[in-house]
Amino acid sequence: MKANKPIVWFEIYVDDMERASNFYEAVLNITLETMPSPTDDAVQMKCFPGDMENYGATGALVKMEGFKAGGNSTLVYFGSVDCTIEEARVEQAGGKIVTPKMSIGKHGYISLFSDTEGNVVGLHSME
Repeated sequence: MKANKPIVWFEIYVDDMERASNFYEAVLNITLETMPSPTDDAVQMKCFPGDMENYGATGALVKMEGFKAGGNSTLVYFGSVDCTIEEARVEQAGGKIVTPKMSIGKHGYISLFSDTEGNVVGLHSME
């Protein structure tokens, strides 16, 4: 199997879909799209914008029995023109800044935040 992208999908588990959707839509200035459940009606999914045919991963917020939000060891980074743009929206949307924008040398800048569900998520920019 040849992989064109190292990451093809991600899921951020949530306890409150409406609260989490409102948070990500406000911080990232996007609209999440409701996805039909792949298995049964007990699974709720809201998809981030993206095109699986082009470079870069897309993913979804997922509310599913047996999968709690927060506390995992995977970190997802969203791309940004400048991390401070989205970072400035985090607290107003109900999240917390974990690490303000910082340089990672020639690889640009990152900032980390905690969402309304307790998940730590990153932002990455070259500016």
